[in-house]
Amino acid sequence: QVQLVESGGGLVQAGGSLRLSCAASGRTFSSYDMAWYRQAPGKEREFVAFIGWAGISTYADAVKGRFTISRGSAKNTVHLQMNSLKPEDTAIYYCNAKARTEYWGQGTQVTVSS
Repeated sequence: QVQLVESGGGLVQAGGSLRLSCAASGRTFSSYDMAWYRQAPGKEREFVAFIGWAGISTYADAVKGRFTISRGSAKNTVHLQMNSLKPEDTAIYYCNAKARTEYWGQGTQVTVSS
């Protein structure tokens, strides 16, 4: 059974940092592109960051320069280092894996207080 399990969310003050992790299991993910999305209350899910199977990364403008996506050496984990957090970063953060099939995690809550 394929699973994506996020961890590392929590409550942090504005200006603080969090590191999210996503552990993928149930198959080999080395050929999968991985990404993070987020959904704030009352808003649609939006793209945050992407890292391709070859290592190329891209970011949403709202997080560029503050967030860094990386991948574990085994390619089945992906991390999101979030620095200089702002209240508008408050959302549920979801891990995504995509190749021919797409998978989603259950999400982890990030709350940034002002």
